[in-house]
Amino acid sequence: MEKSSHPYLSVNEIDKFTHNDIVYKTKVSNLLKVAQTMIFYYALKTVSVASQIALEEAGADYDLHELDFSTTEQQSNDYLNVNPKGRVPALATKHGIITETPAILVYIAQTYPKAKLAPLNDHFQFAKMQAFNNYLSSTVHVNHAHKIRGNRWVEDEDKVSQAAMKAKVPKTMAESFTLIEKEMFSGPWVLGENFSVCDCYVFCISTWLAGDKVNIEDFPKIHNHHKRMRQRESVKKVTGIHGI
Repeated sequence: MEKSSHPYLSVNEIDKFTHNDIVYKTKVSNLLKVAQTMIFYYALKTVSVASQIALEEAGADYDLHELDFSTTEQQSNDYLNVNPKGRVPALATKHGIITETPAILVYIAQTYPKAKLAPLNDHFQFAKMQAFNNYLSSTVHVNHAHKIRGNRWVEDEDKVSQAAMKAKVPKTMAESFTLIEKEMFSGPWVLGENFSVCDCYVFCISTWLAGDKVNIEDFPKIHNHHKRMRQRESVKKVTGIHGI
C-alpha cells in the first residue's frame, strides 16, 4: 500500500485518444499498467474506514490517495472526474471506478475469494449480507449525517431545521443500533461464525457513536465486537492511519 503517484486516474481517459493517434497504443498501455494497482480514494475519519479495512483483510495490492475535506478537495474538478458524486470512498480498478461502500465491499469480497469476506456460495446469506450493509448505508449513515450535513436536506440559512436534525441524531442512532443488536447481529460476527465485510462496515460506524452521544456499552454485542475488531491487524493499521 503506497500513496498514489497517479492520484486522478480515470478509466475514461482512454476515450480521449483515437486509434489513429500515434501515441494511442503507448497511452493505453500505460493506463492499463497503472490500473493494475487499485487506487483507493479516501478521507480521514470517514466511512472510507470500512472499505480500507476490507482491502487490508483481503491482502489487496492498492495505492492510497487522501482527499482533504478541509479544502473541499472532493469537489475539485480532478476528483469529480473520478467520482462525479464528490463523495468518498472511491476505488479505481482495472475494470473501472466503483463508488458506494456496499458496492466496494462486495467487489473486494468477490475479487479476493480466498480471504472469505463474504458467503459467496450461499445465496441467502449473501443476500443477508447485502441487506445489512444497505441498511447501514441507507439508514444509519444518513442518521449520522444529519449532525453535520444538514444542508443536504434543507437550505443553508434554515438553521432551525438543521438544529432539529442534529438534536435527533442521538435518538435515531440509538434506535438503529438497538435494531442491529437485537435483530440483525447474529454473533460472534455479524453473519454468525464467519467474519465478513459486514464486520468492517459496522465497526466503522460504531466508532461514530461516542461523537453522536450514544454509549456503545448500551449494546453489549456491538461493544464486544468493537473490542475484538480492534485486535485485528487490519484494523490496527487502518485506525492508525485515520487516528481513531
